[in-house]
Amino acid sequence: MSRIGKQPIAIPAGVKVTIAGGKVTVEGKSAKLEIAYHPNMKVESDGKQVTVKRPDDNRENRALHGLTRALINNMVVGVTTGYEKKLKVEGVGFQAAQKDKGVELTVGYANRIVHMPPAGITVTVPDPTTIIIKGADKQAVGQFAAEVRASRKPEPYKGKGVRYENEVVRRKEGKSFAAGK
Repeated sequence: MSRIGKQPIAIPAGVKVTIAGGKVTVEGKSAKLEIAYHPNMKVESDGKQVTVKRPDDNRENRALHGLTRALINNMVVGVTTGYEKKLKVEGVGFQAAQKDKGVELTVGYANRIVHMPPAGITVTVPDPTTIIIKGADKQAVGQFAAEVRASRKPEPYKGKGVRYENEVVRRKEGKSFAAGK
């Protein structure tokens, strides 16, 4: 039995979970999220908790069991507390600025790069080297953070670029010149 899949998901106060037509809708104070789950899975709710069950121990069903439970749990956490990713901009002259609802990056290219977030995602730039991405949908927050980071990935020689807050960039040694050759 899946260790993750068999755990029930507690529904906190102020969160409404609706299961109908192969879809789970989670509605909270901050957002409303919806996901269509695989028809093999059986999702049930008694008002206090949500449980996910599988028909048999088939390989595909075992994988879908934990996945379905994790996706529903992410939605419940998203509508209650939300998700947040912090990015750091490092390098001489590299900086970020708020542009409308998006973020404008100056990261060593001839032009500035502007990223506009999808619906449900908010971006704040408290200082020129920090970008904070918040939202209820875990996948959307992570995807947008990855797109911003891809503008200028951190390079291994000087460490310049856009990185996640606690990301460690392995540094490489530069060229070494042998004397006498």
